[in-house]
This record gives sequence, structure tokens and C-alpha cells, in this order.
Amino acid sequence: MNQPMELPGYARVYSGKVRELFAPIDSSTGAPSQDQLLLVATDRISAFDFILDSEIPDKGKVLTQLSLWWFEQLTDIIPNHVISTEVPDAVAGRAVLVQRLDMVPVECIGRAYLTGSGLAEYREASSVCGVPLPAGLVDGSLLPSPIFTPSTKAPIGEHDQPMTFDEVAAEIGMPVAERVRDLTIAILKRGNEIAADRGILLADTKVEFGFDRARPDADGNPSIVLADEVLTPDSSRFWPAAAWQPGRAQDSYDKQFVRDWLTSSASGWDRSSGDAPPALPDHIVEATRAKYIEAFESLTGQTFA
Repeated sequence: MNQPMELPGYARVYSGKVRELFAPIDSSTGAPSQDQLLLVATDRISAFDFILDSEIPDKGKVLTQLSLWWFEQLTDIIPNHVISTEVPDAVAGRAVLVQRLDMVPVECIGRAYLTGSGLAEYREASSVCGVPLPAGLVDGSLLPSPIFTPSTKAPIGEHDQPMTFDEVAAEIGMPVAERVRDLTIAILKRGNEIAADRGILLADTKVEFGFDRARPDADGNPSIVLADEVLTPDSSRFWPAAAWQPGRAQDSYDKQFVRDWLTSSASGWDRSSGDAPPALPDHIVEATRAKYIEAFESLTGQTFA
């Protein structure tokens, strides 16, 4: 089983499915920083709410470098949490020093196309997270306009639950709910504008926001800052535009190779058993790594080093 990493000079704050959070330790006091964090993206991969034993080489570097590229494309929409990319050699390329924020306790999800859990909810209720949608939509349909479909933030191993906008407002207050809704949609739209020039569709995305209480906005409320990762194959669904065909599952730049193998007879794993999935075969690991790198290179126009 993958073990959380140790990093001299830093105190671990949190271990997630993919990321490790560390606080720099003040050498003079021995105390962890209260305003900075080192965000490290590992090569771990999760599927169906399990962290798999297998890792995907270079995945953490792809997620970090792609997020940094997207942060630059979004600076006119929202500030981000990045302070510096000068990090310890042990995590070079896969870590950033960031502001320590109070995180918005809601998963902020925007959808431009209908698929995944949104499709399942639509088939049952003709709506997603309380947003009514027209009849006749199928897997992969372009929505009339992008929608905000938030969910709860469940602990590792548990499922996030869909939320309506009113439920979000009750949780975090109407002004903040409206702001994160509008920001989520703006990020989704900007992502699609840029991806379209690369022949890619951005179907949906999850973004994380935090409060910068040291910098209030014009109304005296804490500023909202974009945090964690943004517009990566782990947080978003990217589809090749040339292969888009509503009515079926779409080709995608993500870990679909992993999901498909785990649910195939080849894996021998029963998803309903409650047992952890098996390790991935080498060819699935290699194909998944190649797909993450393809996503990076296709979106940024840069060669992954």
C-alpha cells in the first residue's frame, strides 16, 4: 500500500487521495507555518473512491505543471494561491508553495456537457442539482448553457452528495454561494474557449476555492482565491472534439483506462464487494501515463519534460 511521504523541514498537515500538504517548519521556533503550505501532487491514482496500490509515473508532475499553466490563463478572472515554485529537490516539479486558506466547504462543479453522475440524475429527475434541463438529452449532450452542480465534500472513501444552489447558500451564505457559482462557470467557460482552439472539449470541471481573510474585498468580506488544482484530467473531463458523438460514452483525456480495466472481467474485481481493487497491469499504467501527458501537451502546446 502507498505510504504518505516524509519531507525534512516540513510537518505533514494532510494526506489526500492524490495530494500531500505540508507546513514549512520555522527553524528558529520549530513551529509549523500558519500561513503557508507546501502542496505536493503524488503519483497516486484513485478510482471508485479507492486509492489504488499502483502509481502512474509522472502523474503528479503533469497535474502540477498543468495547473500552473491554467492559473496563468485565469488570472484576470480570479487570483490563485501560488506563492512560489521554489520547492525542495525531493518534490521538484510536483509541488508548489501556496497560501494557507480557509477552504470553501463545498465541491464547486460546473458542467457544459451532460455525462457521468449528472446524466444519471437527469435520467431520474430531468434536472441536475435542482437545475431543470430540457427533454431528450443523452450522454454527451451539449447543455443549453453551463450549469453549476455542487456537491458535498465527503471524507475519503465516502461519496460526495449532490447539492442544490439553495443548500449551498444555506451552508456558506448567499453572497459567497453566488460568487463561487459565478466563478465556477467563468472558469469553465474560459477553459472551453482555450481548449476549443486545441480541438478539445471541456465537459465539466471541479474547482476549489478558499478565503483569504487577510485581504478583504470591497465589501469587507474575505477575498475568494482559486486553490488546489485547476482544469486537470483529475478534476475535469476533456474530450477530443473530433470524436465527440452524443449518445455514447466519449473518448477522454483522463483515467478512463483505469476505470474500464477495473470494471472488466480481466481485473477479477467486483465493484459491489466492498473489497479494494487489485493492482493495475503494466500496460494500463503505461496507457494512463501516456494519456495524462497527451492532455498536458495538447492543452499547453508544450512538450512534457
